[in-house]
Amino acid sequence: MKKLINNPRSVVAESLEGFGLAHHDLVQIHLDPDYVLRRDVPVEGKVGLVSGGGSGHEPLHSGYVGRGMLTAAVPGPVFTSPTPDQILPAIVKSDSGSGVLLVVKNYTGDVLNFETAAELAGVEGIDIRTVVVNDDVAVEDSLYTAGRRGVAGTVLLERIAGGSADRGDDLAKVAEIAERVNANVRSMGVALAPCTVPHAGEPSFTLADDEIEMGVGIHGEPGRHRVPMTNADSITDQLMDPVLSDLGVASGDRVLLFVNGMGGTPLSELYIVYRRAAQILEGRGARVERSLVGNYITALEMEGASVTVLRLDDELTDLWDSPVLTPALRWGV
Repeated sequence: MKKLINNPRSVVAESLEGFGLAHHDLVQIHLDPDYVLRRDVPVEGKVGLVSGGGSGHEPLHSGYVGRGMLTAAVPGPVFTSPTPDQILPAIVKSDSGSGVLLVVKNYTGDVLNFETAAELAGVEGIDIRTVVVNDDVAVEDSLYTAGRRGVAGTVLLERIAGGSADRGDDLAKVAEIAERVNANVRSMGVALAPCTVPHAGEPSFTLADDEIEMGVGIHGEPGRHRVPMTNADSITDQLMDPVLSDLGVASGDRVLLFVNGMGGTPLSELYIVYRRAAQILEGRGARVERSLVGNYITALEMEGASVTVLRLDDELTDLWDSPVLTPALRWGV
């Protein structure tokens, strides 16, 4: 294992310390328990947004703390859920009296631990709503979930719900916007090669040189099937077909097309995937109104990509375009 680390056990803490030093104008870092807050919390009159999950998916979630996105992010150990005693103080610090929306990817550990933290926050008088993101069409259940996994659609939901909160919407409206995004977004991913979790020291799964995993999860969980390696257009076709069928994309639909890198795939290859995905949408008569391409929810250094399609309406488009200022995503400011 070759990695730029000092000690496998201190990867998360040392990474958070560096993240805080690099972005001290935007965020504040709390260690033991670990969580990341907007520099200017609490923002009076604004609904708080809190998310989190295992580390190793950077820039999700810490990179999205700031104006127009999250109020706080709670990183667990690599590929492991954060605990309620981490999540609770992040919720308390994020509440300005307007309530807090929890954005939880659908993994059993995340769901249970955020539920416990929400109950504890409720006892303290904080108004809490929760949206569970479940955009992955690859499998109905997986090693870590009951129901669909929450994957790259989380990035889009945090951006748009964050825009709603910054607009001054109340908790019920921010939650409604988040649920609307969740109902209109679908994703699917592919792995070309595995990643290595630092404390394990070996690849998280094995793939032959000539095969790929279609529908892989962001922790390397098995997808739909393993197939022989083929070219980018064919792989993109196999990702887009189930996404568009499940979402029911029709002629005249307006969409946001998101091609995400898993951490070890060059940007040039992600654009080759985007090219084919855009062609497929055009062939269906759908109009790509917004786009995002890059490494926004990763699986350490896994080689692969995912495609995400979000059906847009006027309000979701306006919120996507609204100002955002975070370490990993920024425009309009």
